[in-house]
Amino acid sequence: GDHRDLHSFPTRRSSDLAGGHADGDNIDDAIQNTILSQIEAFANDDRQAAWDHASEGIKQQSGSVESFYDMVKLSYAPVHRASSIEFMERIPHPGFQIQVVRLLGPEGKRWIAHYHMVKNGDDWKIGGVGLKEGPSSI
Repeated sequence: GDHRDLHSFPTRRSSDLAGGHADGDNIDDAIQNTILSQIEAFANDDRQAAWDHASEGIKQQSGSVESFYDMVKLSYAPVHRASSIEFMERIPHPGFQIQVVRLLGPEGKRWIAHYHMVKNGDDWKIGGVGLKEGPSSI
């Protein structure tokens, strides 16, 4: 019953060889990998892994892994229990990126999530998610 179909999504991969990747593709890949990793961490109830993908700002706000996880469970059920995820556009901003994601949450409800992505050293971290209800059918 509780099958999570997280690996059947088509992910765009640049076919260029020998380091011919455009920087934009690298950013897309890195951001999408971070979001997918956190969604999988939530699916597996791996609190530490989910916390590791949160930005320093979120960690300071939350104070602990437990309160972070409880906050996500309470306020972000579509993220905590996403059954499918589709990456839409990425919107660059000075100092951060917004990645738009379509989520299928509990009870088959569709959501549009705006992930606020910040770079921390070489890693992309999730600095917040804005959720709004998506269209009931696509």
